[in-house]
Amino acid sequence: MSTLVTGIGELVTNDPALGPGPLGIVEDAAVVVDGGRVAWVGAAARAPAADARLDVAGRAVVPGFVDSHTHLVFAGDRAAEFTARAAGVPYDGGGILDTVRATRAAGDSALRARLRTRLAEMRAQGTTTVEIKSGYGLTTAEEARALRLAAEVTEETTFLGAHAVPPEFAGRTHEYVDLVTGAMLTACAPHARWIDVFCEPASPHAFDGDAARAVLSAGARAGLGLRVHAGQLAPGPGVLLAVELGAASADHCTYLTDADVAALADGETVATLLPGVEFSTRHPYPDARRLLDAGVTVALATDCNPGTSYTSSMPFCVALGVRELRMTPAEAVWAATAGGARALRRDDVGRLGPGARADLTILDAPSFVHLAYRPGVPLARALDLPE
Repeated sequence: MSTLVTGIGELVTNDPALGPGPLGIVEDAAVVVDGGRVAWVGAAARAPAADARLDVAGRAVVPGFVDSHTHLVFAGDRAAEFTARAAGVPYDGGGILDTVRATRAAGDSALRARLRTRLAEMRAQGTTTVEIKSGYGLTTAEEARALRLAAEVTEETTFLGAHAVPPEFAGRTHEYVDLVTGAMLTACAPHARWIDVFCEPASPHAFDGDAARAVLSAGARAGLGLRVHAGQLAPGPGVLLAVELGAASADHCTYLTDADVAALADGETVATLLPGVEFSTRHPYPDARRLLDAGVTVALATDCNPGTSYTSSMPFCVALGVRELRMTPAEAVWAATAGGARALRRDDVGRLGPGARADLTILDAPSFVHLAYRPGVPLARALDLPE
């Protein structure tokens, strides 16, 4: 059944062919949806007929947010760790192992219920595409379990066995990397689209450049796309490695050298910024302005996880992008939609043009600017359309 969504005061399409600027804005717009896809976009006065009609009464509509970096399969929380950081205790990545213990102890039904609750929370804030990583199991069976659960709710699943060195491999990182690139990868690859690694020599719990290269190379041989946690705690080899190996995204990018920025500008790797992390950890925020002015493609994502960014709100990250990362409202909204799609190498989401998936997010506001202008206000929600 086709549906005409009309009465759209301002429509962000992210298609410059449909309207001015990179956001391709159409005023007084309408969208026809048919079979879960966008069939037509344009001025409401020229809209074709459809089987059903939905009038949104002058509200703005943007593409559904594309959250390209989350860790949603977990149990427990780390509120005590957050409180300690608020009192000045620095973050070094060690809290990951607390979540590993809680997640290993949880049953499938509990993990599944929590996962679906978090996804519903995201959709209620306008997110329609979510990437989900493993990384809180760190055994072959537990990592495969996390990916199976994630695959129930999204196509964008990422094997992150190289999230931290588990306690049982303390002092034996090389042996753990052998497991990740061997039996664990074999068990997890059928349930994953991507492989990721926490490349962070500044953390005693994460992986250096050589280990990260081994993990990513093994993942590529197994047919997985590449993603990299890079430059979260200090400058390191992660960004250059991501660009060299053709990773879709280098995530965090909090600490970048000039060589990192130049490599990102010259390559195809998206810099995915996660400002919720800096809000939580009190590290300096990444400098999106530096990246954008250099011609780097930038995405925004939540990094929703229990330790360093326990937020499910893409609108919150948009507001942080504008206030703290020196982005314009248009740049931040593009990064949270089309930028996230590029970070996932998708062309069917993050935009609203013919052929795109019919992921419409409606704002209780007249313009996308209100996402940053009215931070913390629940303006955005994914639009549920008739079947």
